[in-house]
Amino acid sequence: MALSLKNVTYCREQPAVSGGSPTTSAIMFSAGVLGNVVALILLEIRRRKQPASLFQVLVTSLVFTDLLGTFSVSPLVLASYLRNESLIGMSENRLVCGHFGYAMTFFSMVTLAILLSMAVERWLSIGHPYCYEKRMSKRCGYITIALIYLLCALFSVSPFLGFGEYVQYCPGTWCFFDMHPSESKHKVFNIIYASCLLAMIVCTVLCNVSVIYHLSLMYRRRKAHRSSVRRQRGHKRHRSIAKEVEHLLLLGCMTIAFVVCSLPLVIQVYLNTCCSRDRHNDLIPLLLLSVNPIIDPWVFIILSPPVPRLLWEKMCKTAKLKPTQDRSIHPVLYQSKQPGDSEGGSLMKVCTGIPGTAGS
Repeated sequence: MALSLKNVTYCREQPAVSGGSPTTSAIMFSAGVLGNVVALILLEIRRRKQPASLFQVLVTSLVFTDLLGTFSVSPLVLASYLRNESLIGMSENRLVCGHFGYAMTFFSMVTLAILLSMAVERWLSIGHPYCYEKRMSKRCGYITIALIYLLCALFSVSPFLGFGEYVQYCPGTWCFFDMHPSESKHKVFNIIYASCLLAMIVCTVLCNVSVIYHLSLMYRRRKAHRSSVRRQRGHKRHRSIAKEVEHLLLLGCMTIAFVVCSLPLVIQVYLNTCCSRDRHNDLIPLLLLSVNPIIDPWVFIILSPPVPRLLWEKMCKTAKLKPTQDRSIHPVLYQSKQPGDSEGGSLMKVCTGIPGTAGS
């Protein structure tokens, strides 16, 4: 432990980079920028085709936030390697290290807060549609984003005022709040940060579970009343359910990615506060946290409506060729055969109702 403490103390004050590779940082930076730019282009193309919905406003703000976070920290890491100077050594007044720690704290909280807003939006849209139609609008989304940025900025700036402390981590290219503070007020800051992240993670997961439950109810009601529903109304129901499933799939995968990337940090902060832990374990949660802005846009690109829709159409085409053998492909794709329908006719009624976009 003595050796560990000595190394950590040296890393906090060292003026030069003590190891690592700029290649990894450059690849992560390139992947993050490329993914976020492509995601923003896809969102802009969709916006020009039809007016943006509240969900699309939130998705756009999330992608923009990830891009801003990537540009806030990654160039500093690359500059540190190129100059062979640590973040502390790049400025006499620790301004660079403070900026890096602030950006890591700020963007980690903003990202999860926006994900929570997306989950709440889907929960209201599916579970409380009347309230959603009457009260929710794109204006609510803009106000929510502004409040999230303001509150997270106020919390993240508190270490500059003595509540919490940003310190440098090995190999000298990372700065974050001190996860092994000696003062009580710094420990309180750490607990508040970890508790906020944990609370938002739990609320996001609960909202997603509620959305899944309500979607299952929608499908059961549609199935129970399909015999009394007209052909055109059936199209709208299928289109609505499929659209909500696309929303849920995108939101769920982004939530899983952030939970995997942020939960280890939350656990590490709690463990470090409650008991003495090996400080060398602190870097792994920080690395995971920095990966999330890279993963998010690629999740969006992969799950952008054209991709699942192409898979859905392929399944429909396969099912049309083998209507009696492949009914296990997806239960939403099949209905009871109505009088006068040709073989596979009921399937085509669903397949032709595939939604145009997930963000509408």
